[in-house]
Amino acid sequence: MDLGERRIGLAVCDPAGSIVLPAGHLTRSKLTQDVNQVLALAADRDVEGIVVGVPYTLAGKVGRQAQRAQGFIRALQKETSLPVHGVDESYTSVEAEGLLREAGQQPSRRKETVDEAAAVLILQRFLNQGS
Repeated sequence: MDLGERRIGLAVCDPAGSIVLPAGHLTRSKLTQDVNQVLALAADRDVEGIVVGVPYTLAGKVGRQAQRAQGFIRALQKETSLPVHGVDESYTSVEAEGLLREAGQQPSRRKETVDEAAAVLILQRFLNQGS
């Protein structure tokens, strides 16, 4: 997941982790509702775990946004037995915008597409760390 202030970008992969695809986005509301929506989607898709991007600062420190992401992770962990992983999401939104431009899309017009593409990159980064 790519946690934004307005939206949560989503991505999924096949059981082998070889194919990662965008899976839409959720519009943010209250923390409890966001957690419930994520867990409902996870149940619908029969996922084996949840990966959340954590936006560390450029120096690799935990800033305000990273603290919020860590709080979201803790809230998820309280409500599910699924493993919930945090992964450094540094530069994924910038990279997602570049990939969309290369594909002939204008990221500034479809922010939700950027969020979904960033979620794909976050999940791919997590999967690459495991190999």
